[in-house]
Amino acid sequence: MAYNIPLFNLNFDEEEKNNVIKTLDSKWISSGPQCAELEKRFAEMLDVKYALAVTNCTAALHLSMICNEIGPGDEVILPSMTFVATANAVRYVGATPVFCDIKGYDEIVIDDNKIESLITKKTKAIVPMHYGGFPCNMDVIMNLAKKYNLKVIEDACHGPLSRYHGRCLGTIGDTGCFSFFSNKNLSTGEGGMLVTNNEEIYNRAKILRSHGMTTMTYERSKGHNSGYDVLDLGYNYRLDDIRASIGLAQLDKLKCDIDKRIEVRKLYLDELLGEDDIILPFADYKEYSSSYIFPIVLKCGSREKRESFRSYLSENGIQTSVHYPCIHRFKIYADFATDDLKNTEYIADNEVTLPMYGALKKEEVVYICDTVKKGIGKL
Repeated sequence: MAYNIPLFNLNFDEEEKNNVIKTLDSKWISSGPQCAELEKRFAEMLDVKYALAVTNCTAALHLSMICNEIGPGDEVILPSMTFVATANAVRYVGATPVFCDIKGYDEIVIDDNKIESLITKKTKAIVPMHYGGFPCNMDVIMNLAKKYNLKVIEDACHGPLSRYHGRCLGTIGDTGCFSFFSNKNLSTGEGGMLVTNNEEIYNRAKILRSHGMTTMTYERSKGHNSGYDVLDLGYNYRLDDIRASIGLAQLDKLKCDIDKRIEVRKLYLDELLGEDDIILPFADYKEYSSSYIFPIVLKCGSREKRESFRSYLSENGIQTSVHYPCIHRFKIYADFATDDLKNTEYIADNEVTLPMYGALKKEEVVYICDTVKKGIGKL
């Protein structure tokens, strides 16, 4: 159905169109100079040494697992409250996901107080997922990583430009992984980025991204190399120049768009703070955040009431979503479930994601919030 207020909108205009046309006119549309420019500018934006454009965030997570030497017999600690790709990447390399609960209803990130109790001799890595662009406690996580010689792979798919103690999310651990999916802050339809300050990880990820080959087609087309070797069992995880050109236009808008989202978030908080029947996660967060989504948590305590509430908003022209069903409830991950995921399960049953994008008008936010209040009153 068509919604009066959709969950998100594309922040596209003539710049994206013009960049795509220029790329088409250049006669080079696969991975080439546009990808290289996007990588360069993305790394500069985050103040990180290396950035590698890939087909999606899942590819970035997969490459991160490989390049951090995670494999069969290893365990990786991660939240169950994340998109399933986070756990899938662990299983791609034959490792075992160990699910850790989230901190609470108002802080939907991995519980740093419970991570240490899950560490065993098999533990190889921790994957903090920065939910909604709000950070996990990276000080504790990095200290644990140092204490137990673990790798840290940041799932920063929600958090371009989000800060933790002044540092950009994704640049604190061994690698950071970003998504350029169609509804993300920076959108290319499909796409992603792996970032790292580790030259060895970057060099191997670059080889693995393109079939394990020593050179790519664009390099050979310029006469830099006439042949290539294959050094590793790689993948086709290259981003093409068409999408990279869209990404470059999006990069120019990112800071301004996030600033607008932050203002929208403030409007939501002003309207909804004090409502006794809902919880507003991260309401007290003060550092810069991508404000990717605006989640609320109902206190009603059942999935059925949550869905009834969402139906009421839909009937009134407001699109919503859920971030996320918890991974351990999926059939393929049922064997990895534990009894200590109560906060995760409550959020999975009671979280509602309201519309969030920079172009939301004040009167639209007020309308959404008024409808939220009325909808809660009907539960």
